[in-house]
Amino acid sequence: MEFREISYYNVGTSQKQKEHGTNANQTCKYTINIQKKYNFAPSNYKLIMKRIFLVGYMGSGKTTYGKMLAEKYNLDFKDLDVYIEQRQFKSISQIFKDRGEEGFRKIEHNMLKEVSEFEDVVISAGGGTPCFFDNMEIMNAMGDTVYLEASAEVLFEYLRTAKNERPLLKDKSDEEMLEYIRESLAKRVPFYEKAKYRVDARDVDWSLFEKLLK
Repeated sequence: MEFREISYYNVGTSQKQKEHGTNANQTCKYTINIQKKYNFAPSNYKLIMKRIFLVGYMGSGKTTYGKMLAEKYNLDFKDLDVYIEQRQFKSISQIFKDRGEEGFRKIEHNMLKEVSEFEDVVISAGGGTPCFFDNMEIMNAMGDTVYLEASAEVLFEYLRTAKNERPLLKDKSDEEMLEYIRESLAKRVPFYEKAKYRVDARDVDWSLFEKLLK
């Protein structure tokens, strides 16, 4: 049996509040032992739910920073690509091979809507996720979005060592890959910049996350 601490705003004075000297106009926080699988609170309280989406180009550190945030603040972590693979029982590369990018993006859109319902979670979106359908609007509506910003040159230095894991890069030479990153990044930046917040991927401002998660 798993237990966790949940926080909530009070929306009505309860007997427990009276015992603690609080009332309906105050914010209170209690520790309640609940089974995580049920994730419930008393009906007269509203849960304080945290949901952060990390967006940015592949290689910007979304998964790395996402895991760090989740561990630091005791949140769940979901990598959208990993979630897709688990739900589809196929690797991202295989989905691209079987359905092409258009087919993959439709699957990605549906899976994003699923994970957007999760609570107390940090979600690492795919590099192209914000650029298709109304994905960016969904993320902005469902939580706080943070763009991890990095230049094409910085991204290239990281991605060149792991390009075989990236379906869109694996068959390209270094020169072709850098040019591809420059061109595709320029197209994607307008979507990334729809995020509510922006941080330098090389020097992340952790104080932002302190504010979002306090």
